Amino acid sequence: MRSELRDSFGRVLNYLRVSVTDRCNLRCIYCMPPEGVEWKSHDSILSFEEIIRLVKIMAALGVRHVKVTGGEPLLRIIQRSSSGKGKPSLIRELKEIEGIEKVTLTTNGLLLEEYLDGAEKYGWQLPDGINISMDALDNERYQKITRLALKNNFTNLSHLCASIKTSSLINRLLEKKVTVKINCVPLRGVNEEEIVPLAELARDKNIIVRFIELMPIGTAVSYQCVPGGEAAERITKKFGALTPADDVKGSGPAAYYSLSGFTGKIGFINAVTHSFCESCNRLRLTSEGFLKLCLSNNSGVNLRELLRGGASDAELSNVITEAAVKKPRSNNFSEQSEGMSKIGG
Repeated sequence: MRSELRDSFGRVLNYLRVSVTDRCNLRCIYCMPPEGVEWKSHDSILSFEEIIRLVKIMAALGVRHVKVTGGEPLLRIIQRSSSGKGKPSLIRELKEIEGIEKVTLTTNGLLLEEYLDGAEKYGWQLPDGINISMDALDNERYQKITRLALKNNFTNLSHLCASIKTSSLINRLLEKKVTVKINCVPLRGVNEEEIVPLAELARDKNIIVRFIELMPIGTAVSYQCVPGGEAAERITKKFGALTPADDVKGSGPAAYYSLSGFTGKIGFINAVTHSFCESCNRLRLTSEGFLKLCLSNNSGVNLRELLRGGASDAELSNVITEAAVKKPRSNNFSEQSEGMSKIGG
């Protein structure tokens, strides 16, 4: 019989989001302040070896899906892979862990082309799925949201937007059998006009375009979310009725829909207007090794301290099991002052 990690309300916790870095090459307006944040020191961040050890322990407890996040995870994954060329990447090592059924990654896309090139040239392992954060296809709106200062060492903004528009990056991922999701966070007065153009990306490609309600965390409290219901109305007005898509089985809270004439699907994550706490199945491991039980508060346990203090796998397993039981029943965004840049993805 397979192990199950449960909280005190009987929810099965089988989804772990792992932040591998707090660093990012964007300064998104709903994620961090204009001046950015102070990056964590190298020594305070979990090593890849420590991450693998913790995921192995949690897989034995019942975790089945791992989402690799940041910051921007490719900043660290590419750096590590480049130094080792043919050596196994973090993604490969995660996929090889017994019990882990799916490994996915979320990225802002700026380094995605370099990552795909490395996969072809050096054999870097690709995840089962990649979520690309894309809040606008229009260069000016994208620049406003991301505060991106163009730098020569990053894929430039116009190239990224054009690549997504023409589906060149998407095509490369689909050819490698990687599931592709485009994530957009609509903000009132900022990018509502991007909802329809982004949804249309799913017309001819077998991808999922998702619209995520802005959660009032950190700097995001300065902005107003566009409810998922309103985003759905805009899409319906342009393309016709949205029909529930029973053939899409995600690991998270998104609701998926089909549109007549569309190859791909449309998804909505309505965390604010329709709380999904009753079915929440996730835990978060921050880049500093704090096992966070709920996105909206600071409850959890410092696993890095235990790791580096000489705790055995059995001891870590017991601590994780005991912590999971204390997962809060529901969110309380008013208690969470830290932004997503510090929490991780």
